[in-house]
Amino acid sequence: MAIHYEQDGEHAVLITIDRPETRNACDMEHFKSLREAWERFAADDQAWVAIVTGVGEAFFSGADLKTYVPEITKLQAEIAASGLTELNGYRLDDGVRAVLRNWPLYKPVVAAVNGFCTAGGMEMLGGCDIRVACPEAKFAVMEPKRGLFAGGGTTVRLPRQVPWAQAMEFLLCADLIPAERALEMGLLNAVVPREELLDAAREYAHRMIVNAPLAVQATKQSALQGLYFDEDLTRNLRRAVRALRQTVADGADPAAAAEILEGLADELRTPFEQESKLSSVIFRTDDAKEGPRAFAEKRPPVWRSR
Repeated sequence: MAIHYEQDGEHAVLITIDRPETRNACDMEHFKSLREAWERFAADDQAWVAIVTGVGEAFFSGADLKTYVPEITKLQAEIAASGLTELNGYRLDDGVRAVLRNWPLYKPVVAAVNGFCTAGGMEMLGGCDIRVACPEAKFAVMEPKRGLFAGGGTTVRLPRQVPWAQAMEFLLCADLIPAERALEMGLLNAVVPREELLDAAREYAHRMIVNAPLAVQATKQSALQGLYFDEDLTRNLRRAVRALRQTVADGADPAAAAEILEGLADELRTPFEQESKLSSVIFRTDDAKEGPRAFAEKRPPVWRSR
């Protein structure tokens, strides 16, 4: 298996993309494996922070176009013909979920960028919270140079994560940008010598692990839902419109329509309202009692993640 998943005894997971012969590009099998690694991390209550890195001269290069394009085209046809959403464990969304596009992973992710970060590498980097790179690392959204389009999230995420002019330099010039310049542009947290890269990533991970995991996850959730408020808003509105359309088709029962609108009103929250809701949840946890108690007793807290 070229996607390695290792967990230490301190709640940190290391996910390693190990296909140096393809510059860590993925075919359909390895996109599936990477998606499964992220889902395993998300589901494990003892895994609090993930570190993702690559092997060799590349961090992650996205799709191995020689194999992935014909494979995914065949899968699309088979799924359409079968009426299923999954075949032999393969799904059409393996690629986008593998690069952390638009799904709610609220546990922290640290990227240890060991080399070239292009195409899907930049897409996945946009889903990482802390980014550390070695001086040899280089970054690019090079799709426009090939007449293509970066459709894995970068055109949406990057302008929300770095200043507009810096994002446009990345997206429109499609240049290969060295690590130090990427640090100046706000894409990275730090640049460290290659031999210190994983240690630096683990240090960031452990700085988060000493904090209460539920509080950390809720904090990331609040930040993401504030940054991408329009995503939740659009989904909720679309769901309500579909329900109302069906209600009209069924005879436009006023009570049913009112119930749909009331449900929509309950779901719609401003980012500040969502922050207040999350705050209320966290203050009711056992960990919220343990933190002040440990402080008063002058001892390290023992987090129970509940």
